Amino acid sequence: MKTFNYSVPIDVRYGDLDPQWHVNNARFLTFLEHARLSYLMHLGLFDGENFFDFNLIVADIHIAYLAPIQLTQKVAVYIRCERIGNKSLTFVYEIRDEDTQQVLSTAETIMVSYDYHQQKSIVVPDEWRKAISELEGVEFTR
Repeated sequence: MKTFNYSVPIDVRYGDLDPQWHVNNARFLTFLEHARLSYLMHLGLFDGENFFDFNLIVADIHIAYLAPIQLTQKVAVYIRCERIGNKSLTFVYEIRDEDTQQVLSTAETIMVSYDYHQQKSIVVPDEWRKAISELEGVEFTR
């Protein structure tokens, strides 16, 4: 089993709940997005200022819901980059209960490196490949 070198805690809010009093399935996407942005900001690959200069766009998402998340539950999203291709990156996630480490959800996103100004995909920048390789302890070569 591969390890995760980065995680971010999630505050479960009342507004995240559905009528059954657990986190609504759509909120899981927001949790993943929050973790992905935090991961890239941690690496210094995005400053959080201009989203038109944030060169990623979602291409594909898969989520497995393994157990419900309750309002008072302490959870975190664990994220790692699994693969870097020529123009895409694959991220995998686990949402875990922080007290028990039970995996509540697993997910995968395929992100395309994208230039919003030119409206086209671009090659994953070498600085991204280098920074992610260092954090993950894996050589993501072109």
